[in-house]
Amino acid sequence: MKRVVEYRKLLEVDKNVTLKELKTIYRNSMKDSHPDKFVNDEEGKLAAEERSKNIINAYHFLVSISNETVEKNLPEYQETINNFNILDFHLEKQTLFVKYVNGVSYEYIGVPKNIYVKMVNAESPNRFAKRHIYGNFLYRKSGDVIED
Repeated sequence: MKRVVEYRKLLEVDKNVTLKELKTIYRNSMKDSHPDKFVNDEEGKLAAEERSKNIINAYHFLVSISNETVEKNLPEYQETINNFNILDFHLEKQTLFVKYVNGVSYEYIGVPKNIYVKMVNAESPNRFAKRHIYGNFLYRKSGDVIED
């Protein structure tokens, strides 16, 4: 959740921001801190590059967890959690990364370590996730596993 708060603070938005508003704020933020504005100022240019990277990361992350994005992707998400077993999962800084056998991965944000430990020790991680993870934590799609 810390990352969510930091990104919202960086772009000065709240949790109810629409995708259209977010895109406008992102573009304006990028204009203000674009490295090309600092032609003869190497130090300013480096700082602007770093700020730009942070803005880009914040924008993409906030788009992925926005209500509009979640709603749009809900059928695919429900199909995944209802029809496919968990292949693998791990926790990093209160983000639970879950890979499913269909090759899709999701991140569940704000999962406490004690919940993760219970999931590890559960007889069925799938059943545990249905009872304690799904619907209780903010989530976003984190990618598809690419098979060679």
